[in-house]
Amino acid sequence: MVLSDHYLTFVKDQVELLAKVFAHVDVYVRYHPVTEISRVFPTPRLKAFRKDSLIDRTNMPESVSIHPVSLFYLPCDHQFKRIGERHYNAVEDRLQKSRVYPDLIHAHFIWPNGFVGAMLKKEYGIPFVVTAHGYDIYDLPFRDAEWKERIEATLNAADVVITVSNSNRECVERLNVTAPVKVVPNGFRHDQFYPMETELCRKNLNLPIDRKIILSVGNLVEVKGHTYLIDAMSEVVRERMDVLCLIVGRGELKHRLEKKISSLGLEQYVRLVGGKPHNEMPLWMNASDVFVLPSLRESFGIVQVEAMACGKPVVATKNGGSEEIVIPGKTGLLCDVADPRGLAESILRALDTPWDTNAIVKGSRLYSWESIRKDILSVYSDLI
Repeated sequence: MVLSDHYLTFVKDQVELLAKVFAHVDVYVRYHPVTEISRVFPTPRLKAFRKDSLIDRTNMPESVSIHPVSLFYLPCDHQFKRIGERHYNAVEDRLQKSRVYPDLIHAHFIWPNGFVGAMLKKEYGIPFVVTAHGYDIYDLPFRDAEWKERIEATLNAADVVITVSNSNRECVERLNVTAPVKVVPNGFRHDQFYPMETELCRKNLNLPIDRKIILSVGNLVEVKGHTYLIDAMSEVVRERMDVLCLIVGRGELKHRLEKKISSLGLEQYVRLVGGKPHNEMPLWMNASDVFVLPSLRESFGIVQVEAMACGKPVVATKNGGSEEIVIPGKTGLLCDVADPRGLAESILRALDTPWDTNAIVKGSRLYSWESIRKDILSVYSDLI
């Protein structure tokens, strides 16, 4: 059994890969019913999280069953704390009705999915693995004493805790956790992300051929640091004007970022191009000259690995996850977080550097799902 939020791409890919060694896999996907409003008001942001969008069966083996779990809660900390029990009741009710119980539970994100896994282990004695991906380990347990207690209890209930980076493991070590912890990064699909002809990709996306393209991909939220990237582009265009920065993503900061672009007079140099389907991302990666990840905090950042797999150098901040991936001078450059001037200098340097594309691609191979698959299966086989 897999417990996840919104059936994120890295979870879907992992399930697809690992399902081949199991007779059957049940995936319980938590979603917020308010997103169903998009059937009446078809806004792009809501549509991406609509129930029928979440149940993406592309390439998925027939042995995988996907079960949407609707949970309504107000977007506040108090409400989020309370959904764990409701999530457990919904999943446990379905198990009772089906009378089919799994041999293993793998929950992605400690809360609330990990809590559900911990409760199911307690009730039925099923081996339980939880993956701490990001905010659930570097943010939630340090908000207050109640969150700390909840997260520690869930982690200690697990037979194995997986987390995607060493910086995340350091967060676990700051807690009172006795369960074994293994670092297993997220992976990318090498059959989708590989070097393609840049000019052809640009033509397919109707992008200019004669400009240096800087690409950033991420939700338009504060932690992704796009405001600092826009400030950095103001510095970049003082040095060279043949550049175009494309920001792929959707989110609550869209209008604020648009105003910032306008106020700095960067309309010809920075574009918010909206969210794009994941299967289109290889085109955007290959159309670029440099990929930028300006995040204030990042547990791993699979997008930078996908860019590397396409042979593109990465300019990233020292955000916690990128330091473990980017090799300065070989696969990209690192700079301080929230430092537009330093980010601008790194972008300009990256644009002027003759990068070894083969070396960058080689640096990504460690993170292909084929490499990571054996680490996850090793965890599973020790428990079953």
